[in-house]
Amino acid sequence: MNGLGGLNKSPNGVVIGLVQLQLPVVKTPADLQRQTQRIVDLTAKARRNLGGMDLVVFPEYALHGLSMDVNPEIMCARDGPEVGAFQQACRENSIWGCFSIMEKNPGGYPYNVGLVIDDRGDVRLYYRKLHPWTPVEPWEPGDLGIPVIDGPKGAKLALIICHDGMFPEMARECAYKGAEIMLRTAGYTAPVREAWRFTNQANAFCNLMVTANVCMCGSDGTFDSMGEAMIVNFDGSIIAHGTTGRPDEIVTAEVRPHLVREARLTWGVENNIYQLGHRGMTAVQGGARDCPYTFMHDLAAGTYRLPWEDQVQVTDGVSCGFPAPTRRFGEKSSEAAE
Repeated sequence: MNGLGGLNKSPNGVVIGLVQLQLPVVKTPADLQRQTQRIVDLTAKARRNLGGMDLVVFPEYALHGLSMDVNPEIMCARDGPEVGAFQQACRENSIWGCFSIMEKNPGGYPYNVGLVIDDRGDVRLYYRKLHPWTPVEPWEPGDLGIPVIDGPKGAKLALIICHDGMFPEMARECAYKGAEIMLRTAGYTAPVREAWRFTNQANAFCNLMVTANVCMCGSDGTFDSMGEAMIVNFDGSIIAHGTTGRPDEIVTAEVRPHLVREARLTWGVENNIYQLGHRGMTAVQGGARDCPYTFMHDLAAGTYRLPWEDQVQVTDGVSCGFPAPTRRFGEKSSEAAE
């Protein structure tokens, strides 16, 4: 169904290329500039590699590597030169692109940001990671929700980042807001390989949604990322899978958003995204429309609390070398407030 990786493109198809980017080491502004150019060069390679490619997707940490370095000198801005270079690359190569930056945040730790830029060079999607991979990642939790846009060929497109995809609520939110294709970019390493695979499939199947997922790849001398690019169809079947672990390989496939729309309208059995809000529709007209889930009520009320809450041992980033935070979500640091 993937048209031989997008070589045989159908009129309704969207061809996606997932770049298993070599894991970089970025410590200085000069390193950042070199890595920016590397991504720009690979964007051009993606276009040369497959003339019918609609969207090229780079992993989380593509620009900064996995050091978790929050040095302000290598943090980026939404309107900074790195994003400008990505915009120019998309415009010059007439291709949509998905990119990753760590964004300066005067109010606290940086944001982990994903961007989708269209083939004219315009930033169409800007997303701040909602669920940093704690306790390892120091990034400020996202505060802008999950945007859904009209992507290539008019396909409804969403983006989540790495650990986000371990929360079924994230994929459900994307689908609920209309996403037909959900991108998931990551820097995951091998211990998470199996969870990565089955969550990518579950996120697709449970929401009748295509998922396109990619990690960094190779070693930086300390960390080893796994690649594991996966494009999963709305029925949970894997369309393309980068199993070689080869850095800089671009894994491609064609997906069919119009078939996602058809399934969402015509499926009866396992139309779960619809049936969640219409429980037991065979027995009662329109199905039950209540919310029987305690955790949803508590989360909305700000009272989410597990039965074993007091026994949880890791509740901050101290074990990974970060100081215990004193600032609450939504508050600015004392330095920024001044």
